[in-house]
Amino acid sequence: MRLVSTRNPKHRASFAAAVQGCVPSDGGLYVPDPLPCFRDVSQLLEMDFLSRSTEILWRLLGEEFSQEELGEVVRQAFDFPVPLQQLRDRFFALELWHGPTLAFQDFGARFLAGMLALISAREGLKLRTILTATTGNTGAATAHAFWKRRGFRVIVLHSKGQIPELQERQIASLGANVLSYAVEGSYDDCQALVRRCFADLELSAQLNLTSTNSLNIGRSVAQVVLCFEAVAQLRALSLRDAPVIAVPCGNFGNLYAGLLAQRLGLPVKACVIATNENATVPHFLDTGDYRPRPSVTTLSGAMDVGTPSNWERIQSLFNGNLEAMRATLRWGSCSDAETRKSMWEMNASGYPPDPHSAVAHGVLQGRLGLTEVGILLATAHPAKCAELLQNRMNITLAMPATLAELQGRPMQSKSLPADFETLKTELNN
Repeated sequence: MRLVSTRNPKHRASFAAAVQGCVPSDGGLYVPDPLPCFRDVSQLLEMDFLSRSTEILWRLLGEEFSQEELGEVVRQAFDFPVPLQQLRDRFFALELWHGPTLAFQDFGARFLAGMLALISAREGLKLRTILTATTGNTGAATAHAFWKRRGFRVIVLHSKGQIPELQERQIASLGANVLSYAVEGSYDDCQALVRRCFADLELSAQLNLTSTNSLNIGRSVAQVVLCFEAVAQLRALSLRDAPVIAVPCGNFGNLYAGLLAQRLGLPVKACVIATNENATVPHFLDTGDYRPRPSVTTLSGAMDVGTPSNWERIQSLFNGNLEAMRATLRWGSCSDAETRKSMWEMNASGYPPDPHSAVAHGVLQGRLGLTEVGILLATAHPAKCAELLQNRMNITLAMPATLAELQGRPMQSKSLPADFETLKTELNN
């Protein structure tokens, strides 16, 4: 699979080079060009999840990695279920939170950990630094995927006081090769610091720097397989309609992966953009005026992104054609009040609500035709927002063991100003 920069198609890279360098030197993002189209999707959908995922990834990456190598990475990375739960007639949730940190980011982080370890074993590279900004879940998934893995140091940046305590504990209580920094600024400030580090070519080379943020094309490639699994499970229920898939969007990485799956030939009728009050993209699709803005704090904190990184990839996928985007996509946003309403509706139907999934639920309800099949991507276990559910809805959930065991661990997070030079000094220590 050939990868090119969104800003200069002459800037090319192999997959191995792209996942190591993360972003092109021109400041763009790597995208596949051209994309293949699978003519045997029906046969792929009859395969089991691990076999299908290996086959898809081999078709994309087989010029660089053997099917056996990719199969081993897939078996180790995707060793948990991806169940499709029915909420009501022709309305489903694909649960992406059954991994070790109970969030969809486990797929991408674990896949990248396996691929980077494979590349390092081939090339004999020295210590590699993983630098990641997070609203909570990406940092936790990254920390867990690389914890105590030889040859890797993990630096996680998060906005001080802006992520749930449980998610901060998933990052900051590990120690060993995982370092947690509470940045005195917003998530957008954290993301900007990461991009400045990669723009400093000397620093990037010196530290063998890469990231597991959705800036890394490896995340998107890993997540392509999820929508294939959703459609496969629908077919197992004798539902052959192309579904409408709603994605709770923060940095838009999952949405981009869904669009890639659609371009590869997966029968998806439409992808639905579901944002909270950080509605930069819905505003653009409504008005044609793209205005990144500072993020605002909402109930669905993992989606609090005012300048979504992957929107550049999606614009590239559509060649910047606004009318083509409007014809292909559906979109909407939820205020906190609308998110709470959606959470109550999910709970009344017997499905435990998570605010991020609730945003997708609320938007999908308003964008789904009467005879269409809808799937929302449930991106995090509701218990990761246990305090919100208890305080706002008087709902108490049993705490999964992986979260309960965090309670006694001391936090090892360090405060950091939103300043590039200070971060650079920390990275060089």
